[in-house]
Amino acid sequence: MATYEGQWTCAKFATVIQASVPAASWQGVNTPWVSSHSREEYLQYVEDIRGEILAGNIYQANACRILSTAFSGSLDGLFQQIAKDNPAPYMAYLNIPDWEIASASPELFISIDDQRMITGKPIKGTSRTREFGEKDRAENIMIVDLMRNDFGRICEPGSITTPRLLEVEQHPGLFHLVSDIQGKLRTQSQWSEIADALMPPGSISGAPKIAAMKEISKHENLRGPYCGALGYVHNGIAKLSVGIRMFWREGTGDLQFGTGAGITWGSVPQSEWEETELKAARLMSIASGNFQG
Repeated sequence: MATYEGQWTCAKFATVIQASVPAASWQGVNTPWVSSHSREEYLQYVEDIRGEILAGNIYQANACRILSTAFSGSLDGLFQQIAKDNPAPYMAYLNIPDWEIASASPELFISIDDQRMITGKPIKGTSRTREFGEKDRAENIMIVDLMRNDFGRICEPGSITTPRLLEVEQHPGLFHLVSDIQGKLRTQSQWSEIADALMPPGSISGAPKIAAMKEISKHENLRGPYCGALGYVHNGIAKLSVGIRMFWREGTGDLQFGTGAGITWGSVPQSEWEETELKAARLMSIASGNFQG
């Protein structure tokens, strides 16, 4: 597990078994959720990013907010409920000292196979329907370009391809625009170099990445595992998701959930706020125990 800020927490497990997710037994959280940004604060955040774009400093940035509530139980029941009501291709549950995570991530950060082929599947573009606007397509292509550049730091020259571009995928409660990026890792590319080149994921930072992260830091506190990476690395093979649609607790702290939207010059602040609401709505309903499938 890696945080957005680049802190890695690794665990080695003694055994690996194939098992199905147990039947859900989640009772729901009945305490109020508090957002790190009010609606007005978030709208101003979006306008500030648009100002940076107008000034030519960045092209795109991901503006996030974190919802939190008091909670002292385990998240295993919540994960079971997510698996039932919001199955996701990269959903995961992690319970290790200091961290507990229940993730419904729809997005592959990277996978690495036994031939040293590395694949990323960035998501940019979210809609209630299959219809996407020019803003969504432009944003997706910006992040594809950014990730191709990141892959170029660790892959063999000429090996990077985009097998899939701007494909519509249906997920529980919404649709996403997804693209694929592939490359052949250089023989000398070690895991530490791969992590340094690619973290944090391009789809949840912005372009150019360093400048976008600087702007994000003006408006947000630590994101933690939200917008980081979660998965496994073993004997040169890896699969990690982007840390989105994720509930987490650090130690005995509050239960938290992050939501965000990619901002471009074409963004309408109110629409971006509504996108954060859309991304959170189904999972927050599940967490609260009042989801009606």
